[in-house]
Amino acid sequence: MYSRSFNILIADDNLDNIHLLEHRLRKENYIFHTALDGQKALEQVERIPPDLILLDVNMPVMDGFEVCRRLRDNEATRSIPVIIITAAKISIDDQITGLGLGADDYITKPFNPKDLT
Repeated sequence: MYSRSFNILIADDNLDNIHLLEHRLRKENYIFHTALDGQKALEQVERIPPDLILLDVNMPVMDGFEVCRRLRDNEATRSIPVIIITAAKISIDDQITGLGLGADDYITKPFNPKDLT
């Protein structure tokens, strides 16, 4: 019987955050890909559609909110779950914005690795 691996896209411009997430995901035997800015995240989604996107809000070229909006506007990507990863001092307005754009959840930095499982 064929068992497909769970594929996760990490979109974050901070290499330390990416390494932390990679370390945790590797322990759980997930397959993951990375993108260092919002535009690259959208390109990566087109190449290898992920099962989940861990999406930073503050990225160069295109922020995470715009990435989320574009994902939800595209019929081919609108059902991909998106978890926004953002600074610990997130405002209520940012939460409303992200969830209003279709994000499925938030994780704040610094995050607890248990939040990812």
